[in-house]
Amino acid sequence: MNQPIFDLADAVGTIRTWLTEADRVLITAGAGLSAAAGYDYGDEDRFEQLFPALHRRGLRSRYMVGVPLPPALLWGYWAVHIDDVRFSTAPNPLYQRLRALVDGKDHWVMTSNVDGLFARGGFAPDRIFTPQGDYGRYQCSTPCTPATWDSRPLVGQLLAAYDPATGAVTDPDAPPRCPNCGGEAEINVRVGPQFVDTPYPPRGAPPPGVAGHGARRHPPADPGVRRRIQHPRRDPTAWRTPRPPLPRRTPRPRQPRPSRNPRRPRRPGPAGPRRRGPPAGRTHRAAPGARPYGDTM
Repeated sequence: MNQPIFDLADAVGTIRTWLTEADRVLITAGAGLSAAAGYDYGDEDRFEQLFPALHRRGLRSRYMVGVPLPPALLWGYWAVHIDDVRFSTAPNPLYQRLRALVDGKDHWVMTSNVDGLFARGGFAPDRIFTPQGDYGRYQCSTPCTPATWDSRPLVGQLLAAYDPATGAVTDPDAPPRCPNCGGEAEINVRVGPQFVDTPYPPRGAPPPGVAGHGARRHPPADPGVRRRIQHPRRDPTAWRTPRPPLPRRTPRPRQPRPSRNPRRPRRPGPAGPRRRGPPAGRTHRAAPGARPYGDTM
């Protein structure tokens, strides 16, 4: 008789206990959390519904970085995609439940997601760190300035000129120009060395106040929980950077790492000094000088 791979109820109980006992919590999350919330970039049916013209061209997912599209099609894609993911006004129930889990706790979020779902789910914006960028901002492509600008008016302008039949923005003046130099502009997400990261913490650095950094310092014995939620298929367009090294900087941290892959469950266990890289055969494009992830569960 086949036995369960692990006791899910027991693991959930352990994590709940850890959260109850923790004085502070750091949530680190990737594409898997947004996918679980209904924004799966690999969902072909949803892609065909939103982008029929691109689907007819043979495209099948929202992982569009590096796809050579004419500017009219590219900005048509960005307008529909960002409006769907970033500027939906309704809070997402999954993010609201996650927020409820840390209610009353000193907590922070560090995420590679750029969709704003944490803020819409009730997390305080000044406790959310998004080193990959934000769909809600755009920047100069050069860049000529470290400034970024609100993309909501831009998205509205693009949608007004968007033709669903062709997938293109029909007004040649609708695509953005840099307000400072008049050159080309792009969405403020990390796709290359031109990314303006001024609004975000240095790559690989912990958020201010985490593990004794910044103004908020905690007694050495304070326990903490780091909750990591990551898609099992690594996002091929995202820089992989080390999460804050809590095992080395915070005594007695606990790091539950939920997995969507039932064949490789993350079992609760105490954090330790041992560190490892990604599993053999996995594609891993790390930032220069990045150190491997910590191993906890």
